[in-house]
Amino acid sequence: MKTILIKCGGSVIDQLTEDFFASLAELQKAGFQLVFVHGGGPDINEMLELTGVVPEFHNGLRKTTKETLNIVEMVLSGKTNRKLVHLLNSHHLKAIGINGTDNQIIQGSLIDEAALGYVGNVETVNNKLITKLLTDGLIPVITPLGITENGQILNINADYAAAAVAKSLKVEHCLFVTDVDGILIDGKVANILEQKEVHQYIEEGQITGGMIPKVTSSLAALESGLKSVMIVSGKKAIYDGQTLFGTQIVEKLEVVK
Repeated sequence: MKTILIKCGGSVIDQLTEDFFASLAELQKAGFQLVFVHGGGPDINEMLELTGVVPEFHNGLRKTTKETLNIVEMVLSGKTNRKLVHLLNSHHLKAIGINGTDNQIIQGSLIDEAALGYVGNVETVNNKLITKLLTDGLIPVITPLGITENGQILNINADYAAAAVAKSLKVEHCLFVTDVDGILIDGKVANILEQKEVHQYIEEGQITGGMIPKVTSSLAALESGLKSVMIVSGKKAIYDGQTLFGTQIVEKLEVVK
């Protein structure tokens, strides 16, 4: 069986459409196993605001104090994860929610406790539980929470967590679900781009605004060791039985001799 890792940002979950879920069913029919890793930024920010905790960021990463970590864990596990699992199940896609800390799936280490608090890097992925769930015909939906050797829970960037799980599972495709069809170049969605082309288009101003963080996340996944990633839309069909729709980003295009 071939596997597809789908990274879904917290802000996109509420925008997922019937066509998107129908595409997931088509991918399963085509013999693909599905694994989700999700974020939860909007839900976390909402709960932090309700509890009076002011969000802090350092170099784009959320500073995670002990108080913030408790909220992050509660929201990711108790709200965002449940929401995505419910959506999948309600579209007849058998999903089960698990934490990255369950069975020490995502093992990590602190990046810089003084500057970031309990924010971690992924060290290794223990994919035994994921593989077992896939064998049982389930779609694992994983929170980006990690755990250290001494049992400290970590807040992991969802893009990095997704890339690490994808690499561990040797997936066929790693999809980053967004609110756009792909990367627009000269007004058209590019089918495939090399890493260096993406950097060039950013410098030229063809890739701008909200697309830059989406692309940066994809590039980070490539740099973690994946051969390719793909930006797809959660607002429409992403598969027609033969083709995945979106923009694939690869390190370098292979030259056919």
